[in-house]
Amino acid sequence: MADVRALGPLGMVTLRTDLAAAAGALRDGLGLDVPERLRIAGDTRRGAAWMAPDELLLFVAPGEGGAVAADLGRRLGEVPHLCADVSDLRVGFAVEGEGWREVLAKLSPADLHPDAFGSRAFRRTRLGQVAAAIWPEGDGAHVLVFRSFGDYTLRLLRQSAFDGAVGFF
Repeated sequence: MADVRALGPLGMVTLRTDLAAAAGALRDGLGLDVPERLRIAGDTRRGAAWMAPDELLLFVAPGEGGAVAADLGRRLGEVPHLCADVSDLRVGFAVEGEGWREVLAKLSPADLHPDAFGSRAFRRTRLGQVAAAIWPEGDGAHVLVFRSFGDYTLRLLRQSAFDGAVGFF
């Protein structure tokens, strides 16, 4: 049975801009490449996740969001952009162990088959009625939701895990 737990604080920065124009600033400032569509480069300790054609969610150390956003803003200079510390906007959860795919698949319309949702995949989807981002990490997956839905999402994920496998994966 899968285990569901809340992640500790996450440092997060949203970057909206022409991603091709931001590639150099991202590489020089954080040592990260712009990920491909529907992918994540790195992980929640240091990473960049594709959110939209003009948007990345950057993962940095807790407490570094403001400094990273300011530094990236300076590096982007005249390139039109929005770069902001959003560390307090969302909360994260880990769904780990045997059956983690089914825990999420029972709640999401996303294709979570290993052929479609493998290493470095990143999806914006729904868990029940909650907007969420999900991606494989470690021995399971991480889930990100708006903070105001955190308690509900934790209970939803734990109920899905408790209900057990349906034998799909």
